[in-house]
Amino acid sequence: MKNGRNIFLCFFLLVLMDWNTVCAQSVEKITIDGSRASNILTSVPFLLITPQARSGGMGNAGVAVEADANAPSLNMASMAYLKDGSYGFSVTYSPWLKNLTQGMSLSYLSGYYRIDERNTIAASLRYFSIGDVKFIDNNQQDLGIFNPNEFAADLSYARSFGPDFSLGGSLRFIYSNLYSAQFNSEGQSGTGKAVAVDVSGLYKKDGYFLGGPVIWSAGLNISNIGTKISYNIGDNPYFLPANLKIGTAATLVGEESKLIIALDLNKLLVPTQPVYDADGNIVNGSYPDRSVPSGIFGSFADAPGGLREELQEVGISTGLEFSFKERFAVRAGYNYQNPNKGNNNYLTLGAGLKYNVLSIDFSYLAGSINSNPLANTLRFGLQFSFDKRRATKYSKVN
Repeated sequence: MKNGRNIFLCFFLLVLMDWNTVCAQSVEKITIDGSRASNILTSVPFLLITPQARSGGMGNAGVAVEADANAPSLNMASMAYLKDGSYGFSVTYSPWLKNLTQGMSLSYLSGYYRIDERNTIAASLRYFSIGDVKFIDNNQQDLGIFNPNEFAADLSYARSFGPDFSLGGSLRFIYSNLYSAQFNSEGQSGTGKAVAVDVSGLYKKDGYFLGGPVIWSAGLNISNIGTKISYNIGDNPYFLPANLKIGTAATLVGEESKLIIALDLNKLLVPTQPVYDADGNIVNGSYPDRSVPSGIFGSFADAPGGLREELQEVGISTGLEFSFKERFAVRAGYNYQNPNKGNNNYLTLGAGLKYNVLSIDFSYLAGSINSNPLANTLRFGLQFSFDKRRATKYSKVN
């Protein structure tokens, strides 16, 4: 089962990295040929998938974009500026890596309630299904077909500190069931559990640009700061995919239309794997098996290639959204990773429709400059948004 676990982790890293560069590596040790390609290893990488269709159509950018019901997955702090008395929920579904396998999918359910003019609470559930997988042990014995899955449940809170600044946070429980608790000669393989938090902030300011009103905003979200995860089979625990996302957005407001231009930068806050010699000794880089705080703070200066390699670990997401009368929206975006750190580059497109309390969104990963396992990925989303004050006023009139 140990080899089976390595296969699983290598497979899940496809979510983040290019097929060829990832599978050339070993999960236990990075290759000894000095290659610096895609050598950041984490558990439960499904937590880094942007679950919402709106941001998916904007190249996964959105940490500084105005909130909707899906905002806890990007920046909970932005929900502090939803309409007073509003509440709603959303559901998103996406088939995942369908070019490689059938049955893998990501589902996301989120709901929120604006308590008063300063405070908002939210809850969400992320469920990642691997599909049917045939298990075989080291002796090539058939263990049967199972459906590995993972999920994360969040409770979130946001508070505004005036019209310009807000803070938010989430408490997350993570459950990873990759092995269906099967027994084998090496002992019992189990499920992985972990607890993590997100910390987010948003700053926005009204201004003018080209003679028209504009809202400038900047956002930050540090996600998945938590315990390591272990599968109770005697191996070292794995880092969660702690991630730093910072971004900015400009919202140009017209009489009947609105244009949003967004830019995000992303960096994993986990150790970069060092270079080993043929005997397994580190010849360049830092020891990767450290504490979570050391891994987070050390992630800014532990790359064997120095500052140049650290900068290569920063991914870029940029996107546009044009909406008309808050009823129809079209979106486009681009996601970039350095060729030595994933090489996961692609164009996205999206659209949205809104009627009364219902919003429908979808996004499409249109193409890439390389052979990308995420090509043709679709995300579908439904949102229902309600205004308690408006509903009360309407009932009194009638």
